[in-house]
Amino acid sequence: MPAPAQATPQGTNLLADLENKLRQLKPDPAIATPLYLQLASKLSVAVHEGVWKPNEALPAERILSEALGISRFTTRKAIEILCERGVLCRRHGSGTYVNRTLARPLSRLTSFSDEARQRGFAPGSTWLSREIGIAAKEECRMLGLRANSPVSRLKRLRTADDRIVAIESSTIPARFLPDPRAVEDSLYSYLADRQAEPARARQHIQAINANEELARLANVEPGSAMLYIRRIAYDARGAAIELTHSYFRSDRFDFVAVLAQDRPRIEAILS
Repeated sequence: MPAPAQATPQGTNLLADLENKLRQLKPDPAIATPLYLQLASKLSVAVHEGVWKPNEALPAERILSEALGISRFTTRKAIEILCERGVLCRRHGSGTYVNRTLARPLSRLTSFSDEARQRGFAPGSTWLSREIGIAAKEECRMLGLRANSPVSRLKRLRTADDRIVAIESSTIPARFLPDPRAVEDSLYSYLADRQAEPARARQHIQAINANEELARLANVEPGSAMLYIRRIAYDARGAAIELTHSYFRSDRFDFVAVLAQDRPRIEAILS
């Protein structure tokens, strides 16, 4: 009679990992918030923090419900919410999977390229223009420059896996970027190599509708909802080194606010 199969160390580790991931999703019935909303929130945060990976399959609804001590109706409702938000997706005959999403924390200054690579995307840029010019009044005011100061201007389409995500226009004082064509992919990598890396930034965020020009560049319909972000970045000495205007496609970029009493955090999500 053959001996019973024994669990391998690798299988044991995978099971323990799954149990830990499920434990983090367990709703608290003592909280007034409905259980399905708690589950949707916890699972959304876990996805955006990389606990659940892109294209990773979720356990079946029955298994999730039993592990979390909730009804299948509650589980199904939470999953439906996240599917509507684009965090999860259902594949007919296969199950529920984590969509490919990029979480970009606003509390940490990192480049688009670095964040994309960390999340498994291939970052890219299509350059629209790279030029030297004289700072306009708004650029002088935002960057603390004197009139007629030289600046470098970069305008490009930002892509992830060859999908257009945003239109980005940056202005950098020429003393930090004397030759705009020296930037190949990541502006922040270029600045870091020259000890001019941004140390902090201030961002203004606004919902807008795409005009004809934005719609053409972003490949969306005129009037489509877009997210506009104006960012001013500063170096460690407090000098303004970057003014960037970014226009994100709303179907590929969103925000998730993770709130706690001691440490609020806001994240930008690219989907």
